Amino acid sequence: MNKSNFTHFDTQGNAIMVDISQKNSTLRHAIAEGRIKMNTECYESIKSGDIKKGDVLSVARIAGIMAVKQTSAIIPLCHTLIIEKASIDFIIDEENTITAICTIKTTGATGVEMEALTGVSATLLTIYDMCKAIDKSMEISGIRLIEKTGGKSGYYHA
Repeated sequence: MNKSNFTHFDTQGNAIMVDISQKNSTLRHAIAEGRIKMNTECYESIKSGDIKKGDVLSVARIAGIMAVKQTSAIIPLCHTLIIEKASIDFIIDEENTITAICTIKTTGATGVEMEALTGVSATLLTIYDMCKAIDKSMEISGIRLIEKTGGKSGYYHA
């Protein structure tokens, strides 16, 4: 395998954390999304606030934000960042699906895509955890980067 195209390997093929010491600090912004589909009973219970474990979306929102702040502890070789904004929003549609959207901002020398993806993943996993007594067949899907700004690669929109 040719590792020369990967930034997390040195010339001998050893895993490294990318050196960002010479990169300029810029405003960095990333948005990620993902979905969880569930049965009607579970969906209606979340909407009406009848889940025994509590307010599912509030707890999931906090879990997502907490995960954002721990991304470098979860993802190997990921830089520790000062997060200036972290938010989780939800779209509750009529297809028994909840979409979680994680928005991250910071000013720094590296991007926040991994933080946004980690935040949305933890949010969806928390929804699953809080609702699994009602529906063990919930399906998490579509976790992806929607948008990012800042840095050498500039603007990206899915």
